[in-house]
Amino acid sequence: MLIMKFGGTSVGSAFRMKQLIPLIQNGETKIVVLSAMAGTTNALLSITQSLYLDKHVEALLKIDQLANSYETVVNELFNTNFFIDKGIDLIQSHFQFIRNFTQDSFTIHEEKSILAQGELISTALFHLLLEENDISSALLPALDFMRINEEEEPDYPIIGDLIAKKLESLYDQKLIITQGFICRNAFGQIDNLKRGGSDFTATILGSLLNAKEIQIWTDIDGMHNNDPRVVEKTFPITELSYEEAAELAYFGARILHPTCVLPAQKAKVPIRLLNTMKPDAEGTIISNFPVTRPVTAIAAKDDITVINIKSGRMLQAYGFLRNVFEVFERYKTPIDMITTSEVAVSLTIDNPAFLNEITNELETFGEVQTEKEQTILCIVGDFSRDRQDQAFMVLNALKEIPIRMISYGGSEHNISILIHCSHKKAAMLALNHVLFNTRNA
Repeated sequence: MLIMKFGGTSVGSAFRMKQLIPLIQNGETKIVVLSAMAGTTNALLSITQSLYLDKHVEALLKIDQLANSYETVVNELFNTNFFIDKGIDLIQSHFQFIRNFTQDSFTIHEEKSILAQGELISTALFHLLLEENDISSALLPALDFMRINEEEEPDYPIIGDLIAKKLESLYDQKLIITQGFICRNAFGQIDNLKRGGSDFTATILGSLLNAKEIQIWTDIDGMHNNDPRVVEKTFPITELSYEEAAELAYFGARILHPTCVLPAQKAKVPIRLLNTMKPDAEGTIISNFPVTRPVTAIAAKDDITVINIKSGRMLQAYGFLRNVFEVFERYKTPIDMITTSEVAVSLTIDNPAFLNEITNELETFGEVQTEKEQTILCIVGDFSRDRQDQAFMVLNALKEIPIRMISYGGSEHNISILIHCSHKKAAMLALNHVLFNTRNA
């Protein structure tokens, strides 16, 4: 069994959908996970925002505009009038479903039903395309097997049981198409996986089905050693350990969401990152590859907020940090970095949604200050305790950059450094030059 996931850009046009056909035809049994066509989810989200504001006329205009764009895709995708008509009927059915929400009050549950239409449309169109090309396939709705529990985490036992039963009825089918991102919640309502979306669907399925490999197809030829949007002359990394991939994904390498690594790692199923625009490129394989390179890659995570808490109550006190962490737990806000001294603690968050509420509660413990527009630089490699030179090389590369915080020692695979976002490019260029001996032209 092979799992192949194709992202929004990979199915972003009629041309791109047609280009997937040779990629999935090798005779091997596989599940193909598709995202919504690029731009669709944002367009659907804009429709829901109009509906929340009771701007039904505005919402209908947006619905018609998106529906018209899909009818153009249908006319470009199919070669015969028969399948063009089937495609148009399919599109009209989905968009009439969305139009029905303009007739009544609108809630979060209706929003998630609308957002699910992107994946439902892309998979249905692709399934029709395969049918027109006489390629046997089955369309297996993710809503029939993908579940999350009351904590909004994947319900692995239920998913495993449901997908096994579904596949039993499709035992003679080598090509199965399903949706990424969408699922049902613990109450049976349409929901989504949020973090990692379609990548998460692929790695969950790959882990539960003990797949030979999980392939994530995007528009980038693998994980690079630095951010190519900031630094020139980057190169793809052919092999990564699960630990390295998770660190890079968490701290800014956007090709893969960090949540997606864990299911594959637990099941020891390799993840391969590939490029639909360059299908012959080697890409990146993520597995139990041993971490032996001094430095593997650099990533950066922007829009970080620092929260500083200064309190004499910390001095030789126990329980203080627990009380601080409980505040963040109540507001479901993860912490990225933390440093402490005798009377102060500094920590960072990347989600400021509840910043005011958090700081108000923290002020009961001491003086609180916040700093925004920060960036976390993540340097991934072999930083085990016997590598005496590695930390020095990193800090020496940044000798001209003001450093706000350093996290070192918590992981043998990562050094994290906090700087102001205005120094990001200079810092990444300096690190690239020192750690990879590459200087931009």
